[in-house]
Amino acid sequence: MQSDERPCALVILAAGQGTRMNSDLPKVLHPLGGAPLVVHAMDAGAALAAERTVVVVGHGGALVEKAVRAHDEDAICVTQSEQLGTGHAVLQAAPALDGFEGDVIVLYGDTPFICEDTLARMLAARADHDIVVLGFEAAEPGRYGRLVMEGDRLARIVEAKDATPDELAITLCNSGLMAADATTLIALLAKVGNDNASGEYYLTDVPAIAATKGLTATAVTCDEAETLGINTRAELAGAEALFQRRKRAEVLDGGVTMTAPDTVFFAYDSWIGRDVVIEPHVVFGPGVTVENEATIRAFSHLEGCHLGARTIVGPYARLRPGAELGNDARIGNFVEVKAAEIGEGAKVNHLSYIGDAEIGEGSNIGAGTITCNYDGVFKHRTTVGRDVFIGSNTMLVAPVTVGNGAMTGSGSVITRDVPAGDMALGRAKQVNKTGLGARLMARLRAMKAEKKGQ
Repeated sequence: MQSDERPCALVILAAGQGTRMNSDLPKVLHPLGGAPLVVHAMDAGAALAAERTVVVVGHGGALVEKAVRAHDEDAICVTQSEQLGTGHAVLQAAPALDGFEGDVIVLYGDTPFICEDTLARMLAARADHDIVVLGFEAAEPGRYGRLVMEGDRLARIVEAKDATPDELAITLCNSGLMAADATTLIALLAKVGNDNASGEYYLTDVPAIAATKGLTATAVTCDEAETLGINTRAELAGAEALFQRRKRAEVLDGGVTMTAPDTVFFAYDSWIGRDVVIEPHVVFGPGVTVENEATIRAFSHLEGCHLGARTIVGPYARLRPGAELGNDARIGNFVEVKAAEIGEGAKVNHLSYIGDAEIGEGSNIGAGTITCNYDGVFKHRTTVGRDVFIGSNTMLVAPVTVGNGAMTGSGSVITRDVPAGDMALGRAKQVNKTGLGARLMARLRAMKAEKKGQ
């Protein structure tokens, strides 16, 4: 039994190979909404303020551990070297739970849609029961384990392959999630055997073993869609569609206008402010924040960037990681911005690349401008001050600074700093050769005719 404010830990099972994915990538690293499946499982428990998060890894363990640590550097990864069942997997977490006094919730790295409220209800049910299992009414029970209930008491869980015909008729099924006192759960798992059709150590044997010890178990239920597990590419595609539907509904409810919602794709952490307008065919990668009243025009791609209030982006714009747009900034068609700060009210409207740069407030970057930031080995920074006018087709060869209120002439290659208020011209003097154009064209046409006659 538990009391209020009882500490909580998460154990996330992520050791399986996922052979039905037909992939060299561990199953739990396949992306959903731009984040690995295992990250969704970790985030599901985030609201519980877990004191410890333990992830059980196996196949591709080093890659899984890297992804886990990138999301939560305090997470503990333990290895299940042999895949001997879910009970055996949870038991691998025992050393990481040593000294922990509180409840543990067992989650699965390939089950991304569990809601925070569901986990909270599982913990609340611990007030009256020693073991809490998450169940659901299955439309097609099929291969799922069945929850055998006696009133509100869970008598046992029966795997489909081991069930009798009467037990197979039960539609209340096991999601696999379980909550219990950490010490109690580890002790019960030590009693689990592998005398079953698969020769594995089942976590599902715990409720029946608990009953022999005078402990009680129950089931909390949720919608079947929450328990969706990912085992194949088709299921992953279905999960992505479900994720996008939910995210679009969330964004619309938040006061955003989307003229063609089904064509807009979000990441798991997309944050969109009120009165934002998103036109068709926009893709959000991870790490995008859009402030109120911004407009994102069609066919734009955004990732790892921040858009200030009332910004306008696109159409056909690409914002890469590190792009920071100030309020009222404008990024136009076929413009790419990477690791650059675009100041308040600044404009980059046409056919430009701005990378590793700072563009000051109110500056105007002409069409075809490029910050030449890479010398083949190192990246260099371009700084453009306030109220600067950069002429069309200017090459800014970094490192270079253009001072406040300065200008560059169209077609210039700027290799030296431009002082504030100056006009910089960096192009060769034009020379006109009288009649040469006509003579050269005539010669070329004659050569073409001669070649055709051969």
